This record gives sequence, structure tokens and C-alpha cells, in this order.
Amino acid sequence: MAPVTGITIDIGEKRFPAVAGAPARLIYRDFRLEVAPFAFVVLLAPSGLGKTTLLNMVAGLDRDFSGTIRFEPAAGAAARPEGPRLAYAFQSPRLLPWRSVLDNVALPLGRDPAAAEKALAMLRQVGLEEQADAYPERLSLGQQRRVALARAFAIDPDVLLMDEPFVSLDEAGAARLRDLLRRLLVARPATVMFVTHDSREAVELGSRIVRLDGAPAQIVADVAVGLSPQQRRAPDAVEALRRQVIG
Repeated sequence: MAPVTGITIDIGEKRFPAVAGAPARLIYRDFRLEVAPFAFVVLLAPSGLGKTTLLNMVAGLDRDFSGTIRFEPAAGAAARPEGPRLAYAFQSPRLLPWRSVLDNVALPLGRDPAAAEKALAMLRQVGLEEQADAYPERLSLGQQRRVALARAFAIDPDVLLMDEPFVSLDEAGAARLRDLLRRLLVARPATVMFVTHDSREAVELGSRIVRLDGAPAQIVADVAVGLSPQQRRAPDAVEALRRQVIG
């Protein structure tokens, strides 16, 4: 099992500079968030508030801010010398169209001699083993998102960042992928930061929901989700907690 890590986020200031006549935008100021190891933290906020920006800072894709982001292994676990393994599932599947499904999943494994074997095992877990030699254009959007999940889990991530990974799917398709994500996390635990603007999805998935609002963005609600797996599938239980979260 990976040495799952917690995350401590301290952002002194993050702003977008003025561009093409548009004024500069202050996104975060004096923002702090602690994410415990093995937590599934959902960031819930309207579009444009800075949720993706926060994930990008955690991922190291955006370093243009003042502050620190620290990763600390769970109690009793040794930190990886090279730092934690981070996987990122984006809003779009971002599969390389000139590579097969198998090659897309194997891509983050680099020169690992067992890359193809590990990638095929992940495709088996997401129910796409028979599509291993297909190219992304032959897959439905739901299948492409399954491939993206397989690619994210192929490296046994310590931290999994997910930016509205089930957007643009119908509710039945999104529900199937939420169930798949739960099963994958049982087999391969990770610390998860999951972005959505869908409060029902937040309740169905998260162990903790952090709601952001304002400019600069601030935490306006921080709710622990204590629902059982059965309650997460019960519309009345989900709706009751959803109303608590959105105030």
C-alpha cells in the first residue's frame, strides 16, 4: 500500500494578473486547509471561484503564489524520498489520440518493465480490458473517463486530485463512475481532493465537504460526512445533508 499522505495548504496570496484590459483578480488570501491522510475532501463552489486553481497549486502546476503546500505521510508510514505520488484526473479525459487505450494507461508508468502488465490489470478493474488495443476516438465519453481513472490509479497514487472528472455525463453514467471510484479506493486507498459544483455528488462521495465562496475565496462551511454506504444511495439521506452543506 502506498504511504498515503496528508496535505497542509497555506496560501498567503494568489492572484491572476491583469490581461487584455481585464483587471487583476485576487483569488486567495490568507487561505489555509488541512487534509488528513486517507480523507476524501470535496471542494464545493460555483464555477470560476478558484477550485481548479487550488488543485493546480497542490499539483505543482501553478507555482505563482506566495505560501506553502506540504505533504506529510500518514502515521507510521515513511515518506517517499522523491516526494508523494500525485495523480490528477482532469475535467476532460485528456487521452492521447495517437496512443492505444493500453498505452494511455501505461504512460505515467514510464520505463517500468511491467508497465503494460500493470496497465492491463487496471483496465481489467475498470471493465475495459477488451478495449486495450482500441484508440480513444472509438470509445464513448464514459469509457474515456474510465480510462482516465485507470491511468490515475496505475501509479498507486498517494494523493489523487480530481477536477470535476464526471462532468458532461448523464446522471446514470456519472453514478456508475462514482461507484467505480469508490471500489478503486477500497483496493488502492489514497488521499483525495475532489472538485465539483454538484452538492449531491459531494455528499455521495466525500468524507468531508469544504464549501468555498467569496472573492478572495474563503471556507464558508466545513462539514464531515458520516453517511454509511447505504445512506449515500438513499435520496432522502443525501438531500438532508446536502441542505445542511449549502446552508
